Amino acid sequence: MSERIPKGAAALLTALLLCAPPFYLDAFWLRVGLFAMAAAIGAVGLGLLTGTAGQLSLGHAFFLAVGAYGYTWLAGEPGPGLPPALAALLAVLLAGAAGGLFSPVAGRVRGIYLGVATLALVFLGHHVLLTADSVTGGFNGRSVPALTLGGFSFSADGPAVTVLGVPFGAEERLWYLGLALLAGTWWTARGLLRGRPGRALAALRDSETAASVMGVDIARYRSAAFVVSSMYAGLAGVLLALAFRRVVPDYFGLTLSVDYLAMIVIGGLGSVAGATAGAVFVTALPLLMTRYADQLPLVATPGTTDGGVGPTEAARYLYGAAIVLILLYAPDGLHGLVRRVRARLRPAAPARTPESLPATSAVRAKEHTP
Repeated sequence: MSERIPKGAAALLTALLLCAPPFYLDAFWLRVGLFAMAAAIGAVGLGLLTGTAGQLSLGHAFFLAVGAYGYTWLAGEPGPGLPPALAALLAVLLAGAAGGLFSPVAGRVRGIYLGVATLALVFLGHHVLLTADSVTGGFNGRSVPALTLGGFSFSADGPAVTVLGVPFGAEERLWYLGLALLAGTWWTARGLLRGRPGRALAALRDSETAASVMGVDIARYRSAAFVVSSMYAGLAGVLLALAFRRVVPDYFGLTLSVDYLAMIVIGGLGSVAGATAGAVFVTALPLLMTRYADQLPLVATPGTTDGGVGPTEAARYLYGAAIVLILLYAPDGLHGLVRRVRARLRPAAPARTPESLPATSAVRAKEHTP
């Protein structure tokens, strides 16, 4: 009988490993991790909407912008100047409210028509971000106020903090905030998928007619999925703003929405773990290629014109190729691929002979033997 690590022990070991990087890695790697955690939160939300509920959305960047700019304006000057923690909460709710305003459309159209409708949100939002200078700062964007909780600042401008001889700057402090938000995202999303709402959304994705026969309120659940996905995107936008420390309109464009679709396709539609894996891959790849561009063939160093492909473009080519390979050979994404590999590596259960059966079962087996 093979021994397996209990789920609780595995979760504790994973948590300990994720808490260790601030003590060993420099600021670059911590920033990569922060961007990946923020992307994972947004990808989980889009996975619920597209992978579980079956609703195509190309407007995810709009809701990230609502969360990022909502926090920046609510906590900053000019603006209400609210406590940063309250501003972050209100920014997430504001993104959910934006999703709620759009939910009547999401409740009535589907497929490519919903994708085109959400695409309009990206262009409309980008126009507003460029023209509403008093709120967004226009083309140059705005600096992001630091988050404080109970007097503790998540920026390097606060009181100096040293843990086990390691000075904790902004990246180290935000690392644990990102971990807490990602853990909360996992817990809520997995609970939703395993509960009645998740089963209703899955039934809705597979067949609206069958879901309606089973008593699922189609318009209500489709609208609710859009609101929940928007709130996850708003939370990701807040964390992205804190990690970037400055928000600019050009970041929240159509390219970002396409990146999020790539995340959930590569990771696996309808999977929380898959969305997280896809987010890490799509987010970290261009950053790593930029850092090591001088060591990679056919990749141009940023700021030079040596005839190679820029690291950002090269990264997009690579994960574009990854999408093609996933669709051809692993339609259920990295999560499904890992699950199949684990199933093949798991030792087969031994065949049960009459001697290995309980006494009553062995007697019955002998009675039925000709």
